[in-house]
Amino acid sequence: MKTIACLHTAATNLRLFDKACPPNLTLRHHLRDDLLAEAEAADGMTADIAARTAAALEALAMPGIDAILLTCSTLGPAAALARAAIPVLRVDAALADAACRGGGPVVALCAVHTTLAPTEALFAEAAARHGATLEVRLVEGAWRTFRAGDADRYAALVAAAADAAFSGGAAVVALAQASMAPAAALCRAGLPLTSPAAGLAAVA
Repeated sequence: MKTIACLHTAATNLRLFDKACPPNLTLRHHLRDDLLAEAEAADGMTADIAARTAAALEALAMPGIDAILLTCSTLGPAAALARAAIPVLRVDAALADAACRGGGPVVALCAVHTTLAPTEALFAEAAARHGATLEVRLVEGAWRTFRAGDADRYAALVAAAADAAFSGGAAVVALAQASMAPAAALCRAGLPLTSPAAGLAAVA
């Protein structure tokens, strides 16, 4: 049994990761929603926010923890800055690899604009490695709906965008942010990949 420390920036993600957790993992949740709020206010992750995110990740390397998982796509690049004696992973890295592994056309959907650049960089590397073609799209209006607390509408908007991507020829659709995961159950044109399931499967 492995114990994984998860650093989240949205409280709703705790339940999503518990739901996706395989039986051979134990999760320890830690919430730092202030870091994402600051990144949104700054229109992206700054060097200072990255350094504090890395420090928050390093602080989770406690006895009994086998790995640390950063579940925020906007802050994902900060995982590479963390220095710990155990692995520090970003959940969307496993998602990108799983999405591009087949080498076909991939569409990665983002809900908030601050996630576009880190998602593009991460998925582009995986696409090049596997010979896939990639398009990263923003689901317009989705994050505003999420911040307003309308989870059902948020999931419906994401699902509609995923169905449109499948209908437009995407072999794989990846929901780049963990908060988007509930939308997968609403899709009718195909089943998109989600980061909680992909990330935890990779850790397991």
